[in-house]
Amino acid sequence: MTTPRPFNTTAVFIAACIGMCFFGISMITLGSVLPWLSGRFELSSGETTGLVTSLPVGIMAGSLIFGPIVDRFGHKILLVISCLLVLLGVLGVAYADTITVLGPAVFAIGLGGGVLNGETNALVTEIYDGNRRNSRLSLLGVFYGLGALTIPVMLRRLEQSFSVEAILGGISAAMAAGIIYCVAVRFPAPKQPQGFPLREVGRIITSPLLLILSAVLFFQSGVESVTNNWTTSFLGAGGLSEATALQALTWMLIGLTAARLVQTWLFSRVSPMSVLIASLVATAGGFCLLALTSAPAIVYTAMTVIGAGLASTFPVIFGILGSRFAALSGTAFSIALVIALCGQTALNYTTGLLSGAGAISTFPWLMVASIAAMLLLFGLYYSRFKNR
Repeated sequence: MTTPRPFNTTAVFIAACIGMCFFGISMITLGSVLPWLSGRFELSSGETTGLVTSLPVGIMAGSLIFGPIVDRFGHKILLVISCLLVLLGVLGVAYADTITVLGPAVFAIGLGGGVLNGETNALVTEIYDGNRRNSRLSLLGVFYGLGALTIPVMLRRLEQSFSVEAILGGISAAMAAGIIYCVAVRFPAPKQPQGFPLREVGRIITSPLLLILSAVLFFQSGVESVTNNWTTSFLGAGGLSEATALQALTWMLIGLTAARLVQTWLFSRVSPMSVLIASLVATAGGFCLLALTSAPAIVYTAMTVIGAGLASTFPVIFGILGSRFAALSGTAFSIALVIALCGQTALNYTTGLLSGAGAISTFPWLMVASIAAMLLLFGLYYSRFKNR
């Protein structure tokens, strides 16, 4: 006879989806309102750079600290606190009277978002297993897209009738309702309530399996970030307007969100690894298409394919890590995400150097090379660890 769980799996999954929505909001808020903030506070170039830097610093800090905390103390308190940080950060950006408030507000958004990205994925791997785990991780990723679309869509549709402060205030009220739900839900118990096993952590940190899969995320995260940050510059250099370039980024996000929705069904019927390999090949094809033409319709198609192709990597990798390091999945996720964020920094820096040298046209080929590296790493994983 199966012993019933002391928590409702569906209720906990909904809480994880709310947290992932908050992460999506945290990733897009600053970019959506930066022109408004620049005009309101007359930001200098240095002040703008400081604000933009505060976000990834916060995300890195959140990604680093969440794992050991959730393994030792459980998910609920940290998830609620992190959601509150994002909420307070959004309110700080909306209603700040002085520029000195903006930096801490943006850092709070990044810190809360960094925790939520890792924690929600770790939580889902804990409450599901087998193919259902991969499907639920993909469905969780859909809510990242929904959260990321919230602020730009609301601003675009309501800015003629309401102030930016009012729009962000309304979004914040909805966020507060989500936090109240999370407070009311019973979460799984901590995995390590008696203490934190440092020897086991040392074994995880030096695990070849973790390092190989984290290296995959190094390139995956870098490709996703560089595509978000540099596509407009690449398309602008090719003669397309800023509006067309921004629309292309929207199609990428739509492709990613739609693909993760499809994967919730697909992963229960097809090997997740097969889906991932096919997705990466399709992504490389999308970048090749982007490099060879500047026709808007084809650019939109290429960006949709790129977004859809990038959708499967994180769910599949997190599914493997959650299974192989079940006792300390949060810690394993922390390590993997920090390495992934290093990939963002490295590939963005490389692309910046190419842009500064007048070689932004090589951006798609750098992405193709990164995807080739991911495929090689998957081949190494498959040959060494797939059947262990």
